[in-house]
Amino acid sequence: MTRWTAILLAGSRPGADPFAEAHGVDLKALIPVAGVPMVRRPVEALLASDNIAAVRVLAQQPDRIGAVLPADSRLTVSASQGTIAATLASLCTDPATPWPLLVTTADHALLDPAMIEDFCEMAEGADIAVAVVDQAALMVRLSESKRTWIPFNGGAYSGANLFALGGPGALSAIALWRAVEQDRKKGWRLLWQLGPALFLGAMLRLLTLKQVLTRIGRKLELNIRPVVMSDPLACVDVDKQDDLELVEELIGKRG
Repeated sequence: MTRWTAILLAGSRPGADPFAEAHGVDLKALIPVAGVPMVRRPVEALLASDNIAAVRVLAQQPDRIGAVLPADSRLTVSASQGTIAATLASLCTDPATPWPLLVTTADHALLDPAMIEDFCEMAEGADIAVAVVDQAALMVRLSESKRTWIPFNGGAYSGANLFALGGPGALSAIALWRAVEQDRKKGWRLLWQLGPALFLGAMLRLLTLKQVLTRIGRKLELNIRPVVMSDPLACVDVDKQDDLELVEELIGKRG
């Protein structure tokens, strides 16, 4: 079994965060989720997974984030770069980086070892893998859930905040992401940079998600694949009050 290094991004946006302040803290990663600081939940899931050899948490205020995390020799907390893309680019160019990397975020409060195993098994061997959840699968579990769905031929998908970087070659994709980072939620601009045919094929829903990522991979000379998560709850993160209430309800049901 391949053992992964987990990178957990626990950064915050510049300025005040009204969501965090409403819960008595100034950093989103410190918002209590069912009585536990948000960032601690995915860290504990990673440490509990047999697939993970080490966990590295990156944040603008590492001392404050580290203060709420468990003491574990496999866990380190250090300063991040100014943006997510810059942080990942720094890892890709560091000769000491232990590959492969599993990247996730502090707001992935429902992350558990089963999700991690599922993702690692399907992502192994890829230069880049992106976890997604199928809309139809989530609607079976949470029919009233409101998420951002990206439509393709064959279905619509939402991101699950899990990414695999197989080696330094992933830097070319991160460089492209970095170039459009201010519009990273506008995927169409990214596709347009890769060519009109790919852009139009995705926009007109002529291509499946796998076809889109395969063609992006060919452009970048990388093996890029989607990982459709078995557990649709993998796409439920904590980004606003409604999410927090839903996640706390789901955690309560887990017992």
